[in-house]
Amino acid sequence: MTDTTCERPFCCDEIAGESDAVKSVLGVIKKVSLSDASVLITGESGTGKELVARAIHTNSYRCGETMVVINCGAIPSELLESELFGHEKGAFTGAHRARQGRFELADKGTVFLDEIGDMSPDLQVKLLRALQERKIERVGGISSTDIDIRIISATNKDLAVSIAEGTFREDLFYRLNVIPVHVPPLRARISDLPILIEHFQKKIGIRSHGDSFKEYSDEVMEALSRYSWPGNVRELENLVERFSVMVDGRIVTLDDLPGHITSQAISMDAMPSVSAVFQKGMGFNEAVEAYQKALICHALEETDWVKARAAEMLKMNRTTLVEKIKKMNIDQEQEFPFV
Repeated sequence: MTDTTCERPFCCDEIAGESDAVKSVLGVIKKVSLSDASVLITGESGTGKELVARAIHTNSYRCGETMVVINCGAIPSELLESELFGHEKGAFTGAHRARQGRFELADKGTVFLDEIGDMSPDLQVKLLRALQERKIERVGGISSTDIDIRIISATNKDLAVSIAEGTFREDLFYRLNVIPVHVPPLRARISDLPILIEHFQKKIGIRSHGDSFKEYSDEVMEALSRYSWPGNVRELENLVERFSVMVDGRIVTLDDLPGHITSQAISMDAMPSVSAVFQKGMGFNEAVEAYQKALICHALEETDWVKARAAEMLKMNRTTLVEKIKKMNIDQEQEFPFV
């Protein structure tokens, strides 16, 4: 192959944003697309790792070929080997005919291994061998097939921790992590909120063939900016679609926001600043308790009031958290007061 790029300008239309964090990712994508090196995309769930993978493929010389997506966490481990490498007739019960695997189907193209951290150790060995030799062997087969594919993988796990725990092979990690790309969480690129909302409204409008555009009040944008977005960009897209369907008027108001978003905004406001402590004549103990209460309320809202998860987030014992909730009279339905 002599061509090194697709015969069109660099394009990343599906990745919206103008923050420094997004520009950094786009810069890496542009460079990576010119090579054939393996890429490992990391980031929390819902940040858009598959969009990054598709952008790399679309801007590479393999853009005219297939990109095959495999979710390693969604396919049972006993079936994943057959999905990847294919199988011969009679290889196992139910194998009534030979079947190509995803690697063969993606020949000359790209394979995107999503949630690679969930792959079983046994299959990791076979994947490593396939990547090293550029050959695959179907389940139940006796001959090898050459493959010409680019591997892009992604995970929301810390693979360094998985390696230390013995659940992920270090040699496979280095084979996959030739070029790392980290996708930032939405809370690290809050300045992109208006751009993302407009992007999703256009996307929903095209899909629904209707006028789905809404205006967001300043109060709503303030509340959305204060929210921590545990579901990241995917959560925002779902929320924008919800507003496009459920909000009758043209303007989205605070009353249209889900309770967990507004309550978190209020609980964050409840954290007193140092200047507010003195301006309001609060004593040291009162200020500390107010801050503790705001932290606990925030953690509870973040974890849907699952106390064990909130305690883990706060790095405290669950029984200690329960005692503090009782002592501070924290109630799930209460309105958190502004300080």
